Amino acid sequence: MTVPNRHLKLYTGSFIEIQRLQLDLNDAEIPFFVKNNNESAKLAGFGSLSDSVELHIFAADLERATTILNALKSELNS
Repeated sequence: MTVPNRHLKLYTGSFIEIQRLQLDLNDAEIPFFVKNNNESAKLAGFGSLSDSVELHIFAADLERATTILNALKSELNS
């Protein structure tokens, strides 16, 4: 059983990919938060070489958010 107000990681990618996904989730009025490990590493004085920007959503929104993510992936791959 999934707790509806638990956060789930929906996607990890580049800053640009996450920004685009944010726009689509905002349009659908799906709340989210972004964890930017690159920015955190910079602020702490370390470097980060990977795509480590994460977008998290509430578990209750997983189905709608996954549909939006899949549509975005299809659009980017075409």
